[in-house]
Amino acid sequence: MLNSSAYPPLDGLLDLACRDGVDIRPTLLRVLTDLYVQKPTHSPDEETQYVELALGLIETVDEPTRAAVVARLSGYPAAPAAILDRLAGTAAPEIPVPAKAETVDLVDLFFAAEGEERRLILANLEASAGTPARNRQLPPASSEVIRRLEAAALQRNPGEFSRMLERALGISRALAERITRDGSGEPVVIVAKALGMKAAVLQRILLFLNPAVGESIERVYDLANLFDELTPVAAERMLAIWRKPGQRSRSVHEPVHWDDEQRNARSLATPTQHRAARGRDGQRSRVKTSGR
Repeated sequence: MLNSSAYPPLDGLLDLACRDGVDIRPTLLRVLTDLYVQKPTHSPDEETQYVELALGLIETVDEPTRAAVVARLSGYPAAPAAILDRLAGTAAPEIPVPAKAETVDLVDLFFAAEGEERRLILANLEASAGTPARNRQLPPASSEVIRRLEAAALQRNPGEFSRMLERALGISRALAERITRDGSGEPVVIVAKALGMKAAVLQRILLFLNPAVGESIERVYDLANLFDELTPVAAERMLAIWRKPGQRSRSVHEPVHWDDEQRNARSLATPTQHRAARGRDGQRSRVKTSGR
């Protein structure tokens, strides 16, 4: 599990407030509460982490958000007493709050957050999984999928990289592009862990795919450390959130279309290879014509 004690105080998360003119503190409190109650029990460190963060957020959010938190905690046997005391007198809404996390909110929250905040979100995703993280392993993607992703990155082709992510992960094109062009790099690390990518391959991708990341050796080194710390469970849960609700995910072991190999080979070929291919096609055409 990601060790939250290795990062600065949780007060740093409050800096998410009013970023780009949008106050996301209500979303942060609702999402972290939803993640908290998904796990039956918590360690003392996990409870302390949630309580400290929630207490700071409760004082800054509106009444509907406080009521939503009351509704989520009211049916949770292990609800922290400090939070319940702070929320005393807040009436729960008559309409039940959905049991699932607000995945769209969490997606926006993750991409709005900075590196340290993203690590805390990933730690909470893992903590709420309910099964030992180290005992679960995701099936690796086919070597061909990983080869194509690396080839696109080495050729500095973010468009092709995004298209490969869309097909391999079963996510939307807009989200695939958002992952690819993220200026901090954590989303690509999550993808690498989810696909079973080797650390050396990820490092090459980070160096070439996005100049905002690759031009900083310190940033690449930090992301390499995150890859080592990140568990398959956290990557799997974030990937599930990234996928559209009800969307059937495509297998990462097979091409999405029957001619994926040919079309991607053409898209990644160099201009010289394209000219050579056209020459061979022309020769075959003349042979067929002369043979008639």
